[in-house]
Formats: sequence, structure tokens, C-alpha cells
Amino acid sequence: MRNLKVTVQYDGTDLVGWQRQAGGTSVQALLEDALAPFDGRRVVVHGAGRTDAGVHALAQVATFGLTNSIAPAALVRALNGVLVPQVRIIAAEEADPGFHARFSATGKIYEYRIVNAPLLSPFLHRYAWHVPQPLDLEAMRAAAARLVGTHDFASFQGSGSFVVSTERTVRALAWEDGGGYDLPLVMRIEGDGFLRHMVRNIAGTLVEVGAGRWTAAEMEGILAARDRRRSGRTAPPHGLFLARVLY
Repeated sequence: MRNLKVTVQYDGTDLVGWQRQAGGTSVQALLEDALAPFDGRRVVVHGAGRTDAGVHALAQVATFGLTNSIAPAALVRALNGVLVPQVRIIAAEEADPGFHARFSATGKIYEYRIVNAPLLSPFLHRYAWHVPQPLDLEAMRAAAARLVGTHDFASFQGSGSFVVSTERTVRALAWEDGGGYDLPLVMRIEGDGFLRHMVRNIAGTLVEVGAGRWTAAEMEGILAARDRRRSGRTAPPHGLFLARVLY
């Protein structure tokens, strides 16, 4: 049995997320259905992370076992020939037998994109959150700096999640200013792992700092509260991209 590693891009707008579900179309199901003819059986695909409905990926990573001897480059062409246009395999390679897309990962980088302008380009409405009111970017950067490091992020965890620990390490968190209706403001966050909706809840909270609801100094109290009700809104899924998985 060969262990294959693929890098996947997808537009999550019309998908129910990464994970196969009883209803709706998922990325995992599309890949597994496309791979089944190669081995004449169901091929189980493991992703590095379970992106939610509406969330996109620039470089999701997945692994699966395959007995077929097809070369990686030929596999890329074959899969892209049958997958829907919203999903594309951008690379494939042989991996060591012990490599696992999820359990071998040492971290992830996400991007959250916001258009902070009166007008939203029609070419971005599926890929960025439109926040028309002016935002104080320097206040957002100062607040973001308070979240870097190892903290208990329970205040930023979405409901419906059960984890042993809500402590995570955010290695970097920065904002890049696009500066226009067609150039998004981008929050880039790197961490060893993320709680359910954590990135979207951080983005929504920092936007409220930028709008003047809170100061940067209040981020410490929000973290210490360990209470989701203390942080801000959950930013919509269509602005979120899984940018890179680290190994």
C-alpha cells in the first residue's frame, strides 16, 4: 500500500466543508469518490484540518493509501479531470509510510480577508467579509499582539466542540492592509492548532476593536474570562482561507 500526499485548493462557497456528511457535498467525499475507481474500493482520505462550510483552502493537505501504481503527476491529471471545478489537486507525492496529513502537522497558517471600503468588488463577495465602516488598523494590530503566545483560548472557541484542552499557541498574528475595495485587508495567523471557529472569532473580535467597541488592553481580560460571551462576533466563513499546513 502506497502512502500518497496531495495538496488541494478549493472554493468552499457551495460545499459543506472538508468532512464527509450525510447531506451536502464535502471536499473529502469528492476526493474519495474520485479515487475509488483507482483501487476498486473506497479510499479513505485524511485531511490536515476540517474546514467548515463556506471556508476556502489555498493549500489543504491530505493523505490516503493506494495500491494502484499510477505516478503522482499522472494522478494529479486524472483527479483534476473528474473533480468539480471548485476543487483542484495542485501537487501529489509519495510520502513515508508513517506520514499523516493531520497527525504529522506541526502547525497551520490561516488568512482572513476583509474589504474595509464603502464598495465591495463583485469579484470578491465570495472571498472576503465586507466591513464598510472605517476601522482603526493600528488598534487592531495592537490588540492582535496581545493574542500572540500560549494562552487559554476558551473565549474564542465556538460551540459544539469538545476538546481536552483549550490552550493553544499563536506563533504570529499580523494584519496587512490591502487599502481598497478590491484589495482586502488580510489577517494572517499561525499557530500549533486552532479551536473550532477560533480564527473567525478572533477576526470578528479584532474588527470590533477596530470599530472602537474595545481597546487593545481589554484583550487580556477577554482571554482571562474563558467565556465565549466576552469576545466578539464570529466573522463569516467566506473570508477564511487555510493558507498552509506546516510539517
